Amino acid sequence: MLLRFLTALPLALLSPVFAATAWTALTLTDLAFLLLGRRRPPADRAPRTHAASVVIPNWNGRDLLEKYIPSVVTAMAGHPDNEIIVVDNASTDGSAAFLAERFPQVRVIALRRNLGFGGGSNTGFHHAKNDIVVLLNSDMEVQPDFLAPLLAGFNHPSVFAVSCQIFFDPSKPRQETGLTQGWWENGGLRVTHRDDPHVTRAFPCFYPGGGSGAYDRAKFLEIGGFDHLYHPFYVEDTDLGMQAWKRGWRCLYEPRSHVWHQHRGTIGRKFSKTYIDSIVQKNFLLFCWKNIHEPTRFAAHIFFMWAGALLSVPFGDSMERPGLLALARAFLQVPGVMRARWRARALATVSDTEAFRRPMGGYFRDRFLIDPTAALPAKPRVLFLSPYLIAPPHHGGAVFMLQTCQTLAKLADLSLVVMVDKPEEIEPHAALAAQCTSAAYYVRPQQTVHTFGTLEPHSVHEFRQRDAEWITHRETLLHDIDAIQYDYLQLAQYRGEYRHIAQFLFEHDVYIQSVSTILPQIRGLYPRLAARYEYLRSLRYELRTLPLFDGVQYCSRLNAEFVYEHAPALEATGRDDLRAGITAAQYTPAFDGRKPNTLLFIGSFRHMPNVDALYWLVNQCMPRILAAEPRARLTVIGSDPPPRYSLPDLGDAIDLRGYADDILTPLAGHAIFVCPILSGSGIRVKLMESFACGIPVVSTRIGAEGLAFADGDTCRLADTPEAFAQAVIDLLADPAAAEAMARRARREIETNWDMPTRTARLVDHYQETLRRKRASS
Repeated sequence: MLLRFLTALPLALLSPVFAATAWTALTLTDLAFLLLGRRRPPADRAPRTHAASVVIPNWNGRDLLEKYIPSVVTAMAGHPDNEIIVVDNASTDGSAAFLAERFPQVRVIALRRNLGFGGGSNTGFHHAKNDIVVLLNSDMEVQPDFLAPLLAGFNHPSVFAVSCQIFFDPSKPRQETGLTQGWWENGGLRVTHRDDPHVTRAFPCFYPGGGSGAYDRAKFLEIGGFDHLYHPFYVEDTDLGMQAWKRGWRCLYEPRSHVWHQHRGTIGRKFSKTYIDSIVQKNFLLFCWKNIHEPTRFAAHIFFMWAGALLSVPFGDSMERPGLLALARAFLQVPGVMRARWRARALATVSDTEAFRRPMGGYFRDRFLIDPTAALPAKPRVLFLSPYLIAPPHHGGAVFMLQTCQTLAKLADLSLVVMVDKPEEIEPHAALAAQCTSAAYYVRPQQTVHTFGTLEPHSVHEFRQRDAEWITHRETLLHDIDAIQYDYLQLAQYRGEYRHIAQFLFEHDVYIQSVSTILPQIRGLYPRLAARYEYLRSLRYELRTLPLFDGVQYCSRLNAEFVYEHAPALEATGRDDLRAGITAAQYTPAFDGRKPNTLLFIGSFRHMPNVDALYWLVNQCMPRILAAEPRARLTVIGSDPPPRYSLPDLGDAIDLRGYADDILTPLAGHAIFVCPILSGSGIRVKLMESFACGIPVVSTRIGAEGLAFADGDTCRLADTPEAFAQAVIDLLADPAAAEAMARRARREIETNWDMPTRTARLVDHYQETLRRKRASS
């Protein structure tokens, strides 16, 4: 540790100079370009795809060529205009002579000096005779039919490159696939390869593999090919992909074109891992210095770069941040970066932000594949996103989602993305999935999320998963989605800046309203401060997020009006008559034959308002009920119930059953359903189902929010323990009055809350919103 500190001290002291000088020089370059620069519009034309030229850069790789080039020769034998070019980078192992003797059909371009991977590749492109050039590493073995899918990918004049699917020896980890993803995080570029078996046709990728992809030769040369800035190796292909996307072109991944790679077969055996990692760090810095032109994004990069370099002193180097040595090496290339940045600015036709978006599936569909003037399909193609399991419906929100999806699948082409906590929660969705066009699942990692230092609400931050974002974009593209339905505010973060795809959010409960109802019940200074902080975060997030959607759905008019009080403009896109409901025909009402003196409470006890409600009921209400009616018995049903010892000892008056597959039987047999909810917002599904089943109900006003407004109309309403207990006692004592009230409640569900009617309106809303959105784009 001390030795590392002493060794790094000189560079650490100079690091502010390196960072400040780089920022100043490149900012001056930007200012000069704004005054004097000129953008070069792309001259797109479709390439001829009848044949291709394969270019293989080689440096002392005779053994690799001997092993792998026969597969290339076989694959290219299908057309007389195909050609194979090996660019020999001044090898000393007799590679050129070997090829001339063993493979005379291969063109060998022998260079007098080693130009590196990029320089050798550029030379091959200049000598190629075909419009499509396939660039392969010398350690790449190809499938006999690998070429045809690549050529087929050039089906539009804006296609820049098509990348192969890369495989490895099964005994090795699959570090590359060809399906590349890139994003911006903490002031720097992040890249990865996705191993996604669901992608079975051409799909956008962030950059084409430098040694495993086909390129439009004219476009490649138009942007200057691989930049010598990244000499001797790595990040050249990433840079090329970024420039292509910023020029308005497309980079595709073609999973049907198979190649096998001996990873780092050439570079890895010539250089040490430490040296390779240092060059990669340096080149990632140069990538940002060349390609990141948005001032705020670039300034953030400079800050994180310098901070990351300093952190490498106490914590050591990491591929997630540049080291001091990498920063110093990059600093020495500032003059070259200034020239490269100028060229990159001249070539760019879209912003950095747009270039990062377009390789993502949803944005790719939105920007390139939707014709806003075309007629809408008769049935909208809808992607439905759920943060929780839908089947079986363990909680009220799942009932809304399940019954909406069951009807929506008949009226639309419905695709599902469902987040679950455990793999075994996937199989119960089989029946629902069979009704849909597709169903995809994401198993959320179980982890503790600390969010006190962020400005986002806890419930939002804990659902932030890059893999879930990837799945959402993948499904949007693969299933030609027109409208995306996000359920719960937690998923609003996956919303895209789409021009033609409509996006809708269902507020199962208005989060700021839920938090506000909890605040008065919290005791203790720190818990109250934490809750108020969460309220302020949720207020900020929710009111900033809701206006970004094409439509926002609320459970009830009360929920909607709560939001409109804070943001009146949201009324223009809000609806409270589309989502909250149940399919009345699925519930057979039972108005007689109920067991006297029996009470029922149902709820998922993962949901804290249900836990609080149960404790309030058994501690404050049940003793009063038992005092008046000793024969009263309470049944509690729901997943993850609190331990029995945490409840008061009321003898056999409480039956704590836990989760039950069937709740219709207890709803048909008990005398009264109780809903002692004290906090939260939204419509309580448990009340809707009770109304539909014909069981008399006693509820708090918060519990009956949006469903019942007058005490005794469709249910009894009471908010104190005394009043709640008395309401239960009154109904137990007067079964005829209880039945009359239950019949009114059933009619309320049939008339105003029937799910098929609401879902039909929902589909009409999707279509009308899509028509308006595309007409205005």
